[in-house]
Amino acid sequence: MHAFEYHRPSSTKDAVSLASNKTEGRYLAGGQSLVQAMKLRLSSPSDLIDLSLLKDLAGIKVSGSTVEIGAMTRHAEVAASAAVRKAIPALAALAAMIGDRQVRHMGTLGGSLANSDPAADYPAAVLGLGATITTNKRKIEADKYFTGLYETALAAGELITSVSFPAPKRAAYMKFKNPASRFAIVGVFVADFGGKVRVGVTGAGACAFRQADMEKALAAKFAPESVANIKVKPDGLNSDLHASPEYRAHLITVMAKRAVEAALK
Repeated sequence: MHAFEYHRPSSTKDAVSLASNKTEGRYLAGGQSLVQAMKLRLSSPSDLIDLSLLKDLAGIKVSGSTVEIGAMTRHAEVAASAAVRKAIPALAALAAMIGDRQVRHMGTLGGSLANSDPAADYPAAVLGLGATITTNKRKIEADKYFTGLYETALAAGELITSVSFPAPKRAAYMKFKNPASRFAIVGVFVADFGGKVRVGVTGAGACAFRQADMEKALAAKFAPESVANIKVKPDGLNSDLHASPEYRAHLITVMAKRAVEAALK
């Protein structure tokens, strides 16, 4: 790990100000990804700006048919929230699947989305639910947020403050997980908004993406058989020691079918 300066601001304003004055500064949320990357010297920020004191960035609010979750809200808090379980049970269930207990009690929603790991779980829900990411500067639609491998629409120094999730009629998330890390080799989030269906996929590509063919089929008939025979092309999908592009393409269909089955229960 390279040397760095550590900062612990007491306000969001101070955090953003620090980031704007540090050319290689990075925000530190839960540290579940950034600290590991620093240990491996894959990331070498000059300054770490710890967000742990910023209570205004944490918390869960339900207003009408929208669930707003602060960027510094831990995965475990989302999983245990009675409000989330009632409004969007699939989102609470997804949070409960992330990593292990230590990761869930340290990792944050904002940190996960800012990092945009290709195998992270939350990106599938953000796309599947059509969420809106709010930063200190603007609001970003889910479909415009994920741009590539570990890349997002966030500008340098831009800070995620909260994420708003519309509550669907029904939804579910299913993933084929790596047994060691519990990251998604492929994860699929399916959400039915009553005539309009969104399908978010994670783990399969360089970043999360939507599956248009499945959305169209499920909008016509929300049933497992609607997606069972859809053949996803492997072109451009991830290839590693865990799964080939062809296997990941097959898993998208399998996980989507299971997600629809779960959503109908």
